[in-house]
Amino acid sequence: MKNKVLFLLFVCTASFGQQKTLSSSEFWQIVQNYHPIVKQTVIEIKKSDAQLLISRGAFDPVIQHYSTQKTLDGKNYIDYHAPALSIPTWYGIELNAGIENIQGARLDPSQTMGQTSYLGIQIPLAKNLVMDKRRAALQQAKIMQKMALQDQRKELNALLLEAMESYFSWQRSHQALMVVETNYKKATDRLAFVKKSVELGDRPAIDTLEALTQKQSFENQLYAKILEFNNARLAVSAFLWSAENNPVDLPEQVIPAQNNEAGLLANFDLNLESLVEKATQNHPEINAYRLKLDALGIEKKLKFQSLLPKLDVSYNHLSKGGPSLYGASFLENNYKYGLKFELPLRLSEGRGAYQQAKLKLEEEQLNLNQKSLQVAIKVRSYYKQFESLKQQIRTQEAAVANYQSLVRAEESRFELGESSLFLINSREVKALEAAEKLIDLKTYFLKTTVSLQAYAGILSETSGL
Repeated sequence: MKNKVLFLLFVCTASFGQQKTLSSSEFWQIVQNYHPIVKQTVIEIKKSDAQLLISRGAFDPVIQHYSTQKTLDGKNYIDYHAPALSIPTWYGIELNAGIENIQGARLDPSQTMGQTSYLGIQIPLAKNLVMDKRRAALQQAKIMQKMALQDQRKELNALLLEAMESYFSWQRSHQALMVVETNYKKATDRLAFVKKSVELGDRPAIDTLEALTQKQSFENQLYAKILEFNNARLAVSAFLWSAENNPVDLPEQVIPAQNNEAGLLANFDLNLESLVEKATQNHPEINAYRLKLDALGIEKKLKFQSLLPKLDVSYNHLSKGGPSLYGASFLENNYKYGLKFELPLRLSEGRGAYQQAKLKLEEEQLNLNQKSLQVAIKVRSYYKQFESLKQQIRTQEAAVANYQSLVRAEESRFELGESSLFLINSREVKALEAAEKLIDLKTYFLKTTVSLQAYAGILSETSGL
């Protein structure tokens, strides 16, 4: 099913007369496909791709042409044209070739009249041989690209966690509303029954007041639950956006679908050791720290170059006319070479920069260790909470069934004239409280399950609810 169609599921009725519903899986897909934060993370990834392209530009071959001419008092001092091509390589070696065409009456004695060409190479023999700024920038840009992907996973984890917690709260408010509405209808029917019994002389008139009071109590609760449900619907709407980047209000007639809890849990990894391992190996925040360590390692290598002497050698083979190596005799004729040596006597700047780089690495390693421990503790904590809630739900389900049995038994006794409305009302209130507590526990259980995946760093990889 196309995403566009999926988005329209909750604004179109599947068939005439059916209640419109929005399931957790449909809501999940809408958030993943249309929420602005998701689109922003995609933009960040594209920006990192652009930065990587910029860094690759430092290794692009460069073609250039320099031309100058000078005349004074009718004399042609110099007419100079020099097209050239330079090709930087990964290991700091640079290849170059070019042509010089020099004419004029007032030339420098070191300049060669006419057209000459050269093929050359420049090699760093110490500093910048293993690492230089161009290579460091490119390697760090590749790391930033990977970090953008981890940032996307982190943002998606946080977004989906917040969105699904909002959905489960909306679902909880609807279920609570249905429970109170059922009790309100029963209280209304009971009031009508009592009034008829009073008219027939089977019940005292005070029972009408007792039944009316219970109905009014449930009526007030019903209004409160309707308000709570509407507020929860608005909270869910905050996560709904169209493909055109416009916010969408969830229609009032749409209700949350009834979830199959077993089906929901089947989408998640609920094994503690597996969760801890996944969190340790592939949590987006932990991966971000690792990538930052890699970037700092590159910076450390670059700063180490500041401790080395600068020793660059260059060689150009010269020839008349176009560039040619035919008949070349290196360092015998037709050549130009250069040697540059440079070494600060105290290396103060280099030693300080290298020390800083080492300290940054140590600091970031400590941050990584601390974050890994925090994530593992968080996962174990939520898993214990997950296991505890399973036990509480089983107990509460049994309690709700018992309270409902007590209400039915009391109603049967009331019809036989062996009980009172006061006892029925008391039983109903207890049963209602127990049912709401069960709803709360189940909602908390679902939120905890989703949180467990989020804190393990794998919620964004889940195929959907």
